[in-house]
Amino acid sequence: MRSFFLGYRCSICHAEYSTGQLMYTCPVDGGNLDVVLDLSAIRQKFEKEDITSRSDPSLWRYLPLLPVDAPASGQTPLHTAGWTPIYWMPGLAEKLGIKSLWIKDEGRNPTASFKDRASAVVVINAQQTGFDVVTTASTGNAGAALAGMAAAIGQRSIIFAPRTAPPAKIAQLLIYGAQVFLVDGNYDQAFDLAVEAAQTYGWYCRNTGYNPFTIEGKKTAAFEIWEQIIQQQPRGSLPLTVFVSVGDGNIISGLHKGFKELHDLGWLEQMPRLIGVQAVGSAAVANAYTAGVERIEPVHAVTLADSISVNLPRDGIRALRAARETGGDYLTVTDQDILLAMKELGARGIFAEPAGAAGYAGLELAYKQGKLHPDDPVLVLNTGNGLKDVKAAMQAVDTAPVIEPNIRSLEKILLSGK
Repeated sequence: MRSFFLGYRCSICHAEYSTGQLMYTCPVDGGNLDVVLDLSAIRQKFEKEDITSRSDPSLWRYLPLLPVDAPASGQTPLHTAGWTPIYWMPGLAEKLGIKSLWIKDEGRNPTASFKDRASAVVVINAQQTGFDVVTTASTGNAGAALAGMAAAIGQRSIIFAPRTAPPAKIAQLLIYGAQVFLVDGNYDQAFDLAVEAAQTYGWYCRNTGYNPFTIEGKKTAAFEIWEQIIQQQPRGSLPLTVFVSVGDGNIISGLHKGFKELHDLGWLEQMPRLIGVQAVGSAAVANAYTAGVERIEPVHAVTLADSISVNLPRDGIRALRAARETGGDYLTVTDQDILLAMKELGARGIFAEPAGAAGYAGLELAYKQGKLHPDDPVLVLNTGNGLKDVKAAMQAVDTAPVIEPNIRSLEKILLSGK
């Protein structure tokens, strides 16, 4: 499918580069590069039914819309990334006063987060372009995804993570066999170190909002939402509104690119509204959106949602455009809002980590602020499983009582109503 891969275009100055130039960001202005596909050729060769009729329950069902060749055959975790379930949530919809609500659970990916999508595409690109080592900076999820996907095909991975990353996420990195360096600093410092190390040692760098192939994996979630929800709605339905948590900005940018490509192919009539949700303590993109500028000013990020705790979002400009160009919005939620959202989702059978629950917290805020019409169909993206950060999960609930091993002790607690 690389025959449809035309090259890159800078998202800021629009300079174009060939596929033969291995690039991360634009050398002119540092802008993020968009992978450019030959959509005209794709449109001539494929009908949308050629995609929707496929039986492959993974992101690889969208191979014609990806800039990589198919991975080698074989059932490995890399082959099962994507095609995550979407749950219909009538109880939550009724509580919020809206008619239609779905939650797409990315915690069901092989390493339990949305980041598997990006890492699956990146490791295949690294393999197909001759790189033995892939590196990245991560607070945990991107690193775990890279380590897991790389392990699945016998590739070496090197991860730089802040020493404050949740222990469960660090455990994943180590179990998957990655070489891990805990950085005595924040995510942004780990990011810069990963870039420098890749340049120094000739490694392939997966960094989010830096490697243009990460967004190619993440856009597949838009394809799935289109297939699983939008295609099933009656003709003339209101456009879908999607709530998604935002850190570096690469996920919402990926969704935007995916929907745009479907629209340009003529397979999607109405672009969904994209609403980004950031933690109050890590709101660089939301701040720029509110100010009406296309310039991201760094913040000192402080939030329990480690996966979206970022001083300087590396894909902030495209993340801004994702909301602006779709009639969407940006909202900020407190850590307490996030903990309450974790508990609310848990009561419905969905265990979300803080960053994953932030999207639902944003939906509740949008409802309170009157930013949703009752007839608006809504989808919330849960970006990761709650087992990624058990410490945060325990903050969202009451502690379990300790009782003596007899019925009287049990009855005392039951009668107390606790």
